[in-house]
Amino acid sequence: MKTITSPTKKQTSGMTILELTVVILVLLALISILFVGATAWKKGSDRAANLMNIRNCQQAMRGSQNVALDTSLTTFTSTDLATYMKMPATIGASTANGMSYTPGTVYTAKGVLWLTVAYGTDYPSATNAPPTTLYSEW
Repeated sequence: MKTITSPTKKQTSGMTILELTVVILVLLALISILFVGATAWKKGSDRAANLMNIRNCQQAMRGSQNVALDTSLTTFTSTDLATYMKMPATIGASTANGMSYTPGTVYTAKGVLWLTVAYGTDYPSATNAPPTTLYSEW
């Protein structure tokens, strides 16, 4: 007996253009979210580095003041900072993130920062400057 075979359609492998477009759009959306997250992370990282620079310089100044125990010593410059804390003497130079530091020249009173910061347009002082309550005991 003869068997009747019907022509079968061969299955094509691969993706249609629509499926490929959807996959590409999803990947682009995920990559754009990554860029937004990376930018926010970088700004937060720069803000934290700024606070750490201010804090470390303040601690070095207070440590030098406490070690000296001499009230006649009133000056504390960036050269003293370089000696005491092994910080670069060029602390006042502009940084790549748009902030510029200005070191003080004398020991400051409690609650007054020795290192002042000039914030650039990329990093406004409203969001990057430490709040007064943070350093009121420094």
